Amino acid sequence: MDYAHFGRAGATPPSLQPQTLPPQGAFCALIPELQRAVAAEGYAAPTPVQEQCIRPLLEGRDLMGTAQTGTGKTAAFALPLLQRLTRTPRPLRKGTPRVLILAPTRELAAQIGESIRAYGRFLRIRHTVVFGGVGQGPQVEALGRGVDILVATPGRLLDLMQQGFIRLGEVEVFILDEVDRMLDMGFIPDIERVLSHLPARRQTLFFSATMSPKMEALARTMVRNPVRVDISPGKPALEIIDQKVLFVGKYDKDALLVSLLRDPGIDKALIFTQMKHVANRVVKKLETAGIRCAALHGNKSQAARTNALDGFKRGTYRALVATDVAARGLDVDGITHVINYDLPVEAETYVHRIGRTARAGAGGNAVSFCCAEDRACLREIERFIGKPVPAETNHAYHCCEASRPGFPAPGHSGANRGRPQGIVSRPRGGRRFGRGR
Repeated sequence: MDYAHFGRAGATPPSLQPQTLPPQGAFCALIPELQRAVAAEGYAAPTPVQEQCIRPLLEGRDLMGTAQTGTGKTAAFALPLLQRLTRTPRPLRKGTPRVLILAPTRELAAQIGESIRAYGRFLRIRHTVVFGGVGQGPQVEALGRGVDILVATPGRLLDLMQQGFIRLGEVEVFILDEVDRMLDMGFIPDIERVLSHLPARRQTLFFSATMSPKMEALARTMVRNPVRVDISPGKPALEIIDQKVLFVGKYDKDALLVSLLRDPGIDKALIFTQMKHVANRVVKKLETAGIRCAALHGNKSQAARTNALDGFKRGTYRALVATDVAARGLDVDGITHVINYDLPVEAETYVHRIGRTARAGAGGNAVSFCCAEDRACLREIERFIGKPVPAETNHAYHCCEASRPGFPAPGHSGANRGRPQGIVSRPRGGRRFGRGR
């Protein structure tokens, strides 16, 4: 796999002919090559986060931003970044990037790299992406040729730094993306180690989907006199997503899922489970039922994760069954349905999950399974989003016990527990199938 990409000015292929609509808003401040690339991606007007970020970043300001994936955040920092590098060129230097972008997951790092390639297609800017789970050889070769922009996950970055392949002493711009996710994954000590190698004089961008007091205190240690951009973290997007909850017995989830996916209207479904082994089991159940799908979670090799995601994007797989590794940073066009096979323990994660549909202002659907053990999780979700999730009871596996608000909820369904008594529902009219033990 080639991790380096080099964009050059030249003839535009027919598929990349720009739109006739002139650039609007903050896009007017971009150089013609970037305007052309934005038009080739099908955009004329900036999103709110782009409108608020592009001009301050072009001025060299530090920035603290609250924005989720799907708001256009990557373009908000990539476009002014590319313009800065183009206007102040310098020779490439082995293993010495001018820009460092840190991301918490391999998938998000790869997608940032794809965006930089798309927006920089008419510029002479070189970038590469480094992350773990794959051999470091191609990454080291790309670094050896010199890069302007380095996109990295913390672990592989520190590993390559320790081996002497990366030097951060000339970084001009440092960008941290999805910092709250990095905090959740325990990466803050790694970030502090990276910071110790960066020059004090630099432009710093700090993006997080949420900005708790702890997160803001962390940001203030990195930025100087920052511009503050706050795009509401997801709640407005909920208004265009058709949400519903289906109450179901714990051991009927597989059967309910298969029955739902019989509907041809569910064209591309992202299915979330709590546990990796449950994701694998659900894939086997769906494949047995003739539904093409793949699993995406941390126990998969990077090659398997890449194949699963690429197959889902291309439509080879109708469903992708994932753990919360895909709750953030996964940007796939055309996801018609997000299905919460297991409800998340943290209510905020629910918003991140269902935000994988309804991208770029389009509509979407979110279906959540709730067994008796999930009642407490559902209550927290409804408290967090400020309204009840509408219940759909007209399905063959409706479980009355699970729908009772006062039913005891010992914990989320991902844990290993004994089978609760009296909570197994039966399909209405017809024998049961796919109990999924």
